[in-house]
Amino acid sequence: MPEPSLPSLPSEITAANTSPAEQLLTLYRSMARIRAFENAAEEASRGGVAAFGAATDTTALVRGPLHLSTGQEAVAAGVCANLEHRDYLTSTHRGHGHTLAKGADTTAMMCELFGRASGTNKGKGGSMHIADFAVGMLGANGVVAAGIPIAVGAAHSAKIRGSSSIVACFFGDGAINRGPFLEGLNWAKIFELPLLFVCEDNRYSATTATDTMTAGAGAAARARGIGLPAETVDGNDVLAVDAAARELVARIRSSGGPQFLHALTYRVKGHVSVDTAAYRDQGELDSALESDPIKLAGLRLAALGVKAERIAEIDAAAHAEIEAALAAARAAPWPAIAEAYADIQDTGAAQWR
Repeated sequence: MPEPSLPSLPSEITAANTSPAEQLLTLYRSMARIRAFENAAEEASRGGVAAFGAATDTTALVRGPLHLSTGQEAVAAGVCANLEHRDYLTSTHRGHGHTLAKGADTTAMMCELFGRASGTNKGKGGSMHIADFAVGMLGANGVVAAGIPIAVGAAHSAKIRGSSSIVACFFGDGAINRGPFLEGLNWAKIFELPLLFVCEDNRYSATTATDTMTAGAGAAARARGIGLPAETVDGNDVLAVDAAARELVARIRSSGGPQFLHALTYRVKGHVSVDTAAYRDQGELDSALESDPIKLAGLRLAALGVKAERIAEIDAAAHAEIEAALAAARAAPWPAIAEAYADIQDTGAAQWR
């Protein structure tokens, strides 16, 4: 498994000489970029980019299903702020935020969603399978819980090779009812792997409220049952996520073995971008929106004395960055037909040819 090849990024935003306001501004900037990306991708998946000033049309620009992480930005930003460039992560089918927070390029990501040759995976992965090994992002995954054994394998590889890298494994609350959850946590604990499990608990498994189909005390309790230290945090409070992740990552780096973070958040959008989520009570959504992570961070910034103009500048910069990514993706070339048979596994059988 190759080490990420780009120059190292700052490992933490919480340096001793950084003020609380500047720390939160850095986290806010990460969340604003994720939100802008998701909003633009959502509109593009419906046939246009009206939210970003361009005319809509009847053709969806995003290829394949689109699972949005809108409202969950604090988990991605807070955890990835404590990862170094050499560290790895695995994600879910809802992985744009994690990928962006780990350092992936917005234009290459948008090109990937559009199925273009200049995408991170040459347009072959799309939204659900986006990956960027250059920043240690080992891949989103369309199968619930399937990222867990991949993360465990990466962490075991790092340990065997004597690497200083750690792995962050993001998965949803629905994944804790699947076999790879038990198998992955057990293997990680038995071999004391350098792995941070992050349960991004957004309360819904596709179209079903998770608490109606999950027995017992939930994700953290199950992790503790296998012997992993587990901490539950308000996943909409980016500072709380940052602080918890910083502590757990420090334990892992000091050979404290695998750690578990249970982040309680909320899935604002439907399961996919065209899902109206009619199965959800409107009052529930309205209540959840009061705890929107970007809204809460903005209020806290104001309390710290940060002027509204500075916050608006960050929002505008994120909007402009994503608008440029959209323009580049619309203009990018399609993959060559000959590329269809590249980057695939040859099993020795000739039928697929």
